[in-house]
Amino acid sequence: MYIVSLAAYAALARKFATGPTTPIVAALMLIAIFGIVVRALDGHEHPRFGSANAITAVRAAMVSFFAGAVLLAELEGANGSLLPVLIILVVIALVLDGLDGHLARRTGLQSSLGTRFDMEVDALLILMLSLAAFLFGKAGGWVLAIGLMRYGFVLAQIVLPFLNAPLPPSFRRKLICVVQVGALCLILAPMIAPPVSTTIAASALLLITYSFGVDVIYLFRERHRSA
Repeated sequence: MYIVSLAAYAALARKFATGPTTPIVAALMLIAIFGIVVRALDGHEHPRFGSANAITAVRAAMVSFFAGAVLLAELEGANGSLLPVLIILVVIALVLDGLDGHLARRTGLQSSLGTRFDMEVDALLILMLSLAAFLFGKAGGWVLAIGLMRYGFVLAQIVLPFLNAPLPPSFRRKLICVVQVGALCLILAPMIAPPVSTTIAASALLLITYSFGVDVIYLFRERHRSA
């Protein structure tokens, strides 16, 4: 998987003449993600990694390349714009996002590792899309709050331990995640400019704030019920 990803990164970089830095950053990011997953395998409930997690790994590879291009502001290569290709990768990753969970349930290989792996890949994708929206002038710096929401929640868990309690599965949470990715992809399209892009981004921010708010309130109430 990793070797195939490296070959794909190199091919894209060569095709669009972005230079070697983007594939290198993408490769380092991907190996960091895989390293975290390998460390978490000790707590994996099943003897097999599973096809669902393999699909999530493919998504991680796609997101890593997108992240590398965004972080280095190499969305425009010498041989043309890389952005349309990156958006296609994001859309494919979004489609696969619906497939991995379905496969996990169908094969009976649902696990906390798979859930967390899927969630963190989604979070990284949304963060990078938010950053791309900001860099392209589609919205102000506040758009980064969409991508930072998940990481803010993780940091808040240090200060507020009750936020570490497990959350029940939620279709609302998954749907709003898909909406975030879709909205951010939409505003990256060249024909979408402020104030339309700003309105779409603001709506996405309100939705994700609502979603996290619902979860925080649920966890707060659960803490008092168990007290």
